[in-house]
Amino acid sequence: MVEKMNEEVVNTKALQVGDIVTGTVTKVEDKQVFVNVGYKTDGVIPISELANVHIEKAGDVVEVEQTLELKVIKLEDDDLVLSKRAVDAEKAWEVLQGKFTSGEVFDVTIKDIVNGGLVVDLGVRGFIPASLVEVHYVEDFTDYKEKTLAVKIVELDREKNRVILSHKAVVEQELEMKKKAAVSSLKEGDIVEGTVQRLTDFGAFVNVGGVDGLVHISQISHDRVEQPSDVLTVGQTVKVKVLSVDADTQRISLSIKAAQPGPWGNVANQVKAGDILDGKVKRLVTFGAFVEILPGVEGLVHVSQIANRHVKNPNEVLAIGQDVKVKVLEVHSDEKRISLSIKEALEENNVTEDYSKYEPSSDSATFQLSDIIGEQLKKLKK
Repeated sequence: MVEKMNEEVVNTKALQVGDIVTGTVTKVEDKQVFVNVGYKTDGVIPISELANVHIEKAGDVVEVEQTLELKVIKLEDDDLVLSKRAVDAEKAWEVLQGKFTSGEVFDVTIKDIVNGGLVVDLGVRGFIPASLVEVHYVEDFTDYKEKTLAVKIVELDREKNRVILSHKAVVEQELEMKKKAAVSSLKEGDIVEGTVQRLTDFGAFVNVGGVDGLVHISQISHDRVEQPSDVLTVGQTVKVKVLSVDADTQRISLSIKAAQPGPWGNVANQVKAGDILDGKVKRLVTFGAFVEILPGVEGLVHVSQIANRHVKNPNEVLAIGQDVKVKVLEVHSDEKRISLSIKEALEENNVTEDYSKYEPSSDSATFQLSDIIGEQLKKLKK
């Protein structure tokens, strides 16, 4: 009996407020936990000293027979009050400082949902503001409780007991890595599938393998496009050809038009010599008129094939936008060249066209030097 009393006295003198002790849980109640640390009586851990986040019951954190490392926060007479939270926090700050310095990404479990964000237990209270949870807006965080998220520390202040975490930063980091990988995998000339992400007045942004590329309005179709939204919709799957890739700026130029057969691709099967077709005058040059006979396909009516009489300039008898009948004289689809005749189309239909009243406009009288030079070069190649 005397030896036991002496042992208790020794233990009483050995413990002081601030000491770190190891104990075994002997009893768990809703709002407190009893622990044997070798003192003459079991120590008590109030529920508020069990964790750095709010908990409903002590049993959610500890269980009987569990060994805990604790800090003495009160020692009066036979009352021994201990804190698990204080020890956890002390250890946590050193670990968190290392994670913050290195930018480490680690997993956390959401323990509570509060106004403005999510709370996690890191040994200290960690907070994920609503604006740093996802890259997109989240209206209701109810489903996030007990969910595991990958985070990184974006702010750490021990004096203010402040630990700010971000899941959004991790997602953005992953997206950036995927973007770089996607850019490096794309090569000029590749034809790939993509998804239309956004439409603007000047074109469409198409996602190809995790990175957005621009399809300029001029590269959407072989036909003239007034507004991208006239022919494309967000979410639509399209085939595109990679025109250029800039790895430094991560800018990618794409073409839907180049990934599709051109308007001349099937001309050989659609048009043959001798056909009488409807056409529309698209351009007038000194040596003739270019007439569109299929979408994006123009043929040349040489000035000598416009009328049965001598025509000095095509603008004397034709106007841009005018509908005419033409006869196909020659088809060279590989060279994207078709020869047409208005004169022979009229003769086959026994029609005499009266051009005498036509007054040329300033628009139709405009000739392009490039057209003249281009046509002369074609003749030289023959």
